[in-house]
Amino acid sequence: MQTLRSFFTPPDPQAQMRKCNTLLRSNMRKIDRDITQVKQVETKTKNLILAADRRAQRNPAQRKQAEKEVRDFARELIRARKTTARLVTSKAQLNSVQMQVNEAFALRKIEGSIRASVKIMKDVNTLVRLPELAGTMQELSVELMKAGIIEEMVGEQLPVDVDLEDEEEEAEGEVDKVLGEILKDRMEKTGGLPSVPEPSQKIPQQPQHTDEEPEEEDTEAMMDQMRNRLEALRS
Repeated sequence: MQTLRSFFTPPDPQAQMRKCNTLLRSNMRKIDRDITQVKQVETKTKNLILAADRRAQRNPAQRKQAEKEVRDFARELIRARKTTARLVTSKAQLNSVQMQVNEAFALRKIEGSIRASVKIMKDVNTLVRLPELAGTMQELSVELMKAGIIEEMVGEQLPVDVDLEDEEEEAEGEVDKVLGEILKDRMEKTGGLPSVPEPSQKIPQQPQHTDEEPEEEDTEAMMDQMRNRLEALRS
């Protein structure tokens, strides 16, 4: 009987608003956690850059390899920073959606009706395509459609403003800028950034000591771990 009554009775606007706000707050907490994780990756990557640069200065036999690692780590840092910037932008959009949703429900209480918002539709359409928010944003879009705030599944009618798949190779100039920022103190004393490896240049093989191999393996393992963490946030 209760099920039949709820089927014919219009949904309670206050309950709808509470559910929408719960979903939005859940998404914002998820983004905060992701930002914290990426910031940790940034810090570790900076430390790896400094460690590899010290190794390049200290050990001439490992200089070429260490300089290559420095630039590889700088690229990872650039990717992490781009991920952080995207998450911060997404959180700002979620805050904007929350304010607009609450305004729409407030107007409904005053005017007795609710009007569909193109701005909310556009923001939700962008956010629903973020891998880390896809599930809950789909649920939110359904609730907003029930409330009449958006008219239909926004993913089918509005273009996305940002290309989330844009993962172009970082330019060497961007890498130099990051390294100049991190290695500023060392450069003031010795000058010069780690050089860009020449693709056609064969680096002579230097005799490797067995006690140095674990250090290289640990560095590579840590780099793979950080890449996996960033990929997990993007997928």
